Amino acid sequence: MPRSRHTALFALITVAALTLTACAEPADPAGGGSDKVSSRGKTPTTDVVSKVRKDEAAAKLLPAGVREAGTLRIASSVGAPPGAFYEKDGSTVAGADIDFADAAARVLGLELKREVASFEAILPALGSGKYDLGTGNFGVTDVRRRTIDFVTYINDGQGFAVREDSELKKVTDLTQLCGLDVATGAGTTFEVTLQENLPRCAEAGKKPYNVKTYADQAAVWISLQQNRSDVVMSTINGLRYAVSQQEGLRFLNEFKRLDVGFAFKKGTPLAPAFQAAVNRLKEDGTYDRILKKWGTSESAIETSEISPPELK
Repeated sequence: MPRSRHTALFALITVAALTLTACAEPADPAGGGSDKVSSRGKTPTTDVVSKVRKDEAAAKLLPAGVREAGTLRIASSVGAPPGAFYEKDGSTVAGADIDFADAAARVLGLELKREVASFEAILPALGSGKYDLGTGNFGVTDVRRRTIDFVTYINDGQGFAVREDSELKKVTDLTQLCGLDVATGAGTTFEVTLQENLPRCAEAGKKPYNVKTYADQAAVWISLQQNRSDVVMSTINGLRYAVSQQEGLRFLNEFKRLDVGFAFKKGTPLAPAFQAAVNRLKEDGTYDRILKKWGTSESAIETSEISPPELK
């Protein structure tokens, strides 16, 4: 996103009280952070990365050329907390995705050269070799596994949020959305799911729902607040954070869980090393501290996997 555009959006969100910054209690002396959501507009500042040390066994799994270079190019999608977002200065990125990537890199003794890229552009760019890996709360799906390798680090998924005055109580079947305007992010699994199921409304003799996609997560929420959409479909963790920050909205329900992972070009030799790095973070407690910092402990996985089948 161009800097000027982002700055304008950030200002708009702040003024309109739609700030999507994460909240947390002040860090405890042990650096543990907290799962409890506190007052609006506060961003967790607990340092959960700098004390992570290199693990030689994990680092040895890297290709020799990568170990010698000591750097990797990472593309990060920046949307909304708790995944990845801009701090108030408009340029510093923060979030769980950022912490997990930085911590894994420290385990492997690597420096990440980070570039912010749009969500929908990252996976194709991995295939072209522009980046070595990408983050963006990428859900592991069977379709994506055909061209992308994943190393899982959390479990998140799909859910819904609405305005408080909505008659929707829970969405267990997408035909419940028929006739409504549904806002979601462009190029996401949510857009794919909605488009694939769109014919079901006609089959049920109902008016189809209208899928409204936005490249900027802030625009998704603005559309809901301004009655230009009736419901938002997004990540479970992102929805829970967003409604805690905005008046007049409520989290509806989880719809489908998905594993989330670092994304790589298909056939990458980097996957075993990053899998080992995530599992090392679980062993030394860093993994749980990152989740606790961002209030997403329910997204913990037992062990990191390489491109597991899509959760059904």
